[in-house]
Amino acid sequence: MTHPTAGTGRTHLDNGGRAPWHPLARTAFLQALDDGWADPRRLHTEGRRAAALLAGAREAVADVLGARTEEVRFTPSHTASLHAAVAQVAQARRRHGGDVVVGAAERAAVLHAADHVLAPDGRRVTVPVDTSGRVDVDAYATALSAGGVALAALQHANGEVGTTQPVEAVHEAARTAGVPLLVDAGASLGHAVVGPAWDVLAADPADWGAPAGVGIVAARQRTRTVATGPEDPEPWAPGGVSVPAVFAAAVALQAAEADRAQADARRRALVDEIRARVALIPDVEVVGDPSERLPHVVTFSFLYVDGEALVTELDRAGFAVGSGSACTASTLEPSHVLAAMGVLTHGNVRIALDRSTTRAEVDRFLDVLPEAVATVREMLGVQGL
Repeated sequence: MTHPTAGTGRTHLDNGGRAPWHPLARTAFLQALDDGWADPRRLHTEGRRAAALLAGAREAVADVLGARTEEVRFTPSHTASLHAAVAQVAQARRRHGGDVVVGAAERAAVLHAADHVLAPDGRRVTVPVDTSGRVDVDAYATALSAGGVALAALQHANGEVGTTQPVEAVHEAARTAGVPLLVDAGASLGHAVVGPAWDVLAADPADWGAPAGVGIVAARQRTRTVATGPEDPEPWAPGGVSVPAVFAAAVALQAAEADRAQADARRRALVDEIRARVALIPDVEVVGDPSERLPHVVTFSFLYVDGEALVTELDRAGFAVGSGSACTASTLEPSHVLAAMGVLTHGNVRIALDRSTTRAEVDRFLDVLPEAVATVREMLGVQGL
């Protein structure tokens, strides 16, 4: 698999949420441009051909999720999936209450959606996380049992620090309380086993090497949803979705699942090396659970370092990395995830390895990083502290 930066002298280590296209996704996309360009709602031959590709994509995704084909929908993006899932489930359960229970380290899109749908007397109930970023199961169960809860939301794993969540235990507590659980698998699907512990699930094809502009929502048939926008034949994706992009997303997911175990072992070993060598740099905090985590994500924060300056210095050296909150990275604001964990919120670097990332690229990064940190500290006049 060839990375788009191959031959450019650059190494892209910021692949969370927008990975380079998987080669099979590119092939599928080009095929679908020829076979699936028409409107799949039309009855002519071209429309039926596009509809067949769309149906095949739904079936392929459902197979990976362990869901029924009719439970899978496509949306314009992962953010759109989360917004629609929170809104449609909360609206369907108004008579049960107006509260939404979330983990403190959830994606910003979930937190904002929860605030948006609150009933006049509803609350967003935020369950704390520990220093690794994992929610407290007992606290979550207590919040669910309080009554008046329309919806609960929990990420499968945190895309910023990699820590996996106790989804099975929380789902059991939610079922006991009669509350549907929305699982954000945007950072997990295509990289880890997600499992069946969910009532509504959202996933992000761009995270596993598919085109951007596609999102996935799966809602169990037992989970009631109500459309919240203007009437449209596609309430989860008004106006429809790009059939070539959807088809490429499904093909890429199948390809990712086919080599998931191999990719997991290889990238997990690289992350272990990153964690160990970064820990040798003075005044650094490597965050996230060291073992119960995604195989490809690692974040660390430096004292006496400005995150934007460090990203710029590493970029100058040929390495693209993330900083700030994974879901608000363009703002370079302090991460609400790291703040909820009670760890350093500044001077942080977030890395997400692609399947094509090589050991040589990681080794070069680790050779450059200490000097980049020292340079930024010198710029800030804090060297030698």
